[in-house]
Amino acid sequence: MATESSEYILAGERTLNGSLNGSTPDLQGSNSMEDLAATFTIGAILSVMCLIGVTGNVYTLVVMCHSMRSAASMYIYIISLALADLLYLLTIPFVVCTYFIKGWYFGDVGCRLLFSLDFLPMHASIFTLTVMSTERYFAVLKPLDTVKRSKSYRKAIALLVWLASFVLTLPMIISIQLVQVGNKNICLPTLSRLSYKTYISILFCTSIVAPGMIIGYLYVRLARTYWISQTATFKQTKKLPNQKVLYLIFTIVLLFWACFLPFWIWQLLGQFHDSFPISSKAKKNINYLTTCLTYSNSCINPFLYTLLTKNYKEYLRKRQKAWATSSYFNRRNRFQRSSRRSLSSSSQHCTESFVLTHISAGNSF
Repeated sequence: MATESSEYILAGERTLNGSLNGSTPDLQGSNSMEDLAATFTIGAILSVMCLIGVTGNVYTLVVMCHSMRSAASMYIYIISLALADLLYLLTIPFVVCTYFIKGWYFGDVGCRLLFSLDFLPMHASIFTLTVMSTERYFAVLKPLDTVKRSKSYRKAIALLVWLASFVLTLPMIISIQLVQVGNKNICLPTLSRLSYKTYISILFCTSIVAPGMIIGYLYVRLARTYWISQTATFKQTKKLPNQKVLYLIFTIVLLFWACFLPFWIWQLLGQFHDSFPISSKAKKNINYLTTCLTYSNSCINPFLYTLLTKNYKEYLRKRQKAWATSSYFNRRNRFQRSSRRSLSSSSQHCTESFVLTHISAGNSF
């Protein structure tokens, strides 16, 4: 993310951590065959990820936007996720270019833009996933309330998610500056070391800890609800949605954590352990690995979005079919009850007429 962007500056190493920790980056870079092979390898991997991820997310956005005319809330959230992934993947060309040219040539505006595209999509993704998990939770417990919510409501929620993500990104956008170290240009924040530590810790809590606690709580409650549903039948208004939808949302959440948690652990280690016993070569390899992991999340997600959309459509069809069947049986039961009452009234009327006729006949004698 932000520190990931700064790694592009010099010889493919995370100079942000190095600079804040007081170490001096390698301004000359390394031209060994091993480093060149590593650079070409990471560049090729990231380029393939960019091609696959951008294609998949653009396809997802086109399909979802086309389906929005008759879509439910899930599509709005998938659009938000796909847009976040697409924006994050668009930083790959800057990364690959800087890996090869061993410097930053995109100016001060490029620094701010790149850092914003690091932080903003990350928080937009996890916040959207938290909203989706929350909505699925209420779809189980209060399905009628969930159905009543309009598209405008969900669009407003998605907009608030991006606004909150931007607010969290703003301090880095403001503080980042292009500075010259030796004969190299470097993007570095002007925050003090303590301020930067505090800021990174806050971002870790907002992107990993807090969403993790919320989503974990929701899925524990959902698991308990599904367990109860195996032994007790829910009322008609408490019909459980398709479990596949919940499983896929949780899979996307787990993938996010699997791809970003190593990155955050590495960044926090760099900030809170100055003398971490590891060689520069190992640090570079870890940087490469965490970089690939974060981008792989945005590369794999479109396939999960496709499955999620497919299963959500299936869930909607089943729910509509169930409601239609339920409505049919309700109408039929009402009709039968009405018919029985009518027949009963008619029979009673005929009996009364028959009795009165005979009584009249008896009186005439």
